[in-house]
Amino acid sequence: MKLGQLGDSNLQVSEIAMGTMTFGQQNSLAEACEQLDYAFAQGVNFVDTAEMYPVPAKADTQGKTETFVGTWLKQQTRDKIILATKVAGPSRGMDWIRGGPLSLDRTNITTAIEHSLRRLQTDYIDLYQIHWPARNVPMFGKNNYDPTQERPATPIDEQLYVLSELVKSGKVRYIGVSNESPWGVAEFLKAAERLNLPRIVSIQNPYNLINRTFEVGLFEMCFREKISLLAYSPLAFGLLSGKYAKDPQAVGRMTLYPGFGQRYMKPNVPEAAAAYAKLAESFGMSPAKMALSFIRSRTFVTSTIIGATSMEQLKENLQSVELSTEQLQQIESIHLKFSNPAP
Repeated sequence: MKLGQLGDSNLQVSEIAMGTMTFGQQNSLAEACEQLDYAFAQGVNFVDTAEMYPVPAKADTQGKTETFVGTWLKQQTRDKIILATKVAGPSRGMDWIRGGPLSLDRTNITTAIEHSLRRLQTDYIDLYQIHWPARNVPMFGKNNYDPTQERPATPIDEQLYVLSELVKSGKVRYIGVSNESPWGVAEFLKAAERLNLPRIVSIQNPYNLINRTFEVGLFEMCFREKISLLAYSPLAFGLLSGKYAKDPQAVGRMTLYPGFGQRYMKPNVPEAAAAYAKLAESFGMSPAKMALSFIRSRTFVTSTIIGATSMEQLKENLQSVELSTEQLQQIESIHLKFSNPAP
């Protein structure tokens, strides 16, 4: 398992990160610990979670994922694990999280970190991320900015001030963003320089064969500013595993929680997924292995966040191969035909 530097921090993270958002919903505590033990034994040192997990978000399960991770973490040598979690942004109907956070203000962030530290049974977070922006931003399947949807939002300066205090106190080592745009990244960087505050070291955004929008705008920004991409949803909710092409009713998040996967229910998505699955078969590999191998071939991806509901899936997702130039060219041909059908 290769390690890579996280932004301009001194953290060396594994090229695969263990995603945990199924823990507490689709996976029991015993299953979560089994997965984490196995991943750690394979060289994974990076675990990603969030205060709103598991998904789909519900009041009676919120925080359960962090609790499961904390139970496992307590049995580990803490400094061997790079732990990342996230503070929820403005309410997306989740009024059970601190009364429905209307902003990422001082009260919300400081309350969130204390709750996360308690659930995770640790006194510090290696990477603390803003799960989604406070301002109006198209995300989670929406890709058109609409100025008419503007709303009051905590200024980025204020968010950064509070996060810097967490760093200074030792509760957080480094900070990052998630589901951000080029404008948002630029604003965080400008605020850090202007106010002499910590810079963000990472961005956690979706990146997969049917959503390569990171390559437009954000790639250059993050390359020049030494910000690491933590690629999430590498298999697009299982669509790129090929299982739904074989059986549209296969058990998975798309069938168990159809509303949660709306970002992938778009024109050309089934056709693109089928084309990639067929190409993978011609390579003699599973669609999931090809999809993950492609992401790990991208030089701008520091770590790919994988998730699984079974040990069989986890073992497959931890495997990858080096794709040849010819294979990458064939993948690119499909991309040109079905360019980002699920941004």
